[in-house]
Amino acid sequence: MFSPVDLDLERGWPGRIDGDRVTQLAAQTLQSFFTGGGGAREHAEYPLDGVVLRPPVLHPPSVRIFDEDGDFRFATPAAIHGPEDTVRLPDGVDEIRPVLRVAAVIGADGAVGGHTLMNDWVAPALAGAKAHDFAISLGPVVITDVVDDWGDLVAYAARNTRLLPGDVIAAPGELQDAVGAGDIVELSLPPFGVLRNPVAR
Repeated sequence: MFSPVDLDLERGWPGRIDGDRVTQLAAQTLQSFFTGGGGAREHAEYPLDGVVLRPPVLHPPSVRIFDEDGDFRFATPAAIHGPEDTVRLPDGVDEIRPVLRVAAVIGADGAVGGHTLMNDWVAPALAGAKAHDFAISLGPVVITDVVDDWGDLVAYAARNTRLLPGDVIAAPGELQDAVGAGDIVELSLPPFGVLRNPVAR
């Protein structure tokens, strides 16, 4: 998802990145692009350095984050941040820790539509679920080629329910060093690029 730098669009438009160019696709959201079969018409083309990359899914229907034991917890879809968005420290907290994860975005028919980076921020000083309830960063892009075998995670997430386009499923991650106000966090993993967020109070 992207928008030209001169347009203040919260959600933006789906686009395809080819080198240093971005082509706008005729779909309102990434979910609608996937459910439309991934064959949307092409619109205008923009230089990559002339656009702002947005969260791939601004309001996912659900977010499931798996741990090393093979189970998951739900996270709040209201906490989604995109690349370059400022992440604010929770009240009463001086440090937070990034957690680097790869996340699948569900497309049509409950299948994986693509993969993106996730920063599953954690505030160790907070107790229980509130340690994770303040921010999740996604982006900067969704890779639509298969990154890894996600069959087991997706099958478990779909058991006794159904997965919707735009659902986010995150694999176990790597806890990073603590950061505070004024820091800029950059998480990277080929082929996704860099997911960057400044931290502020």
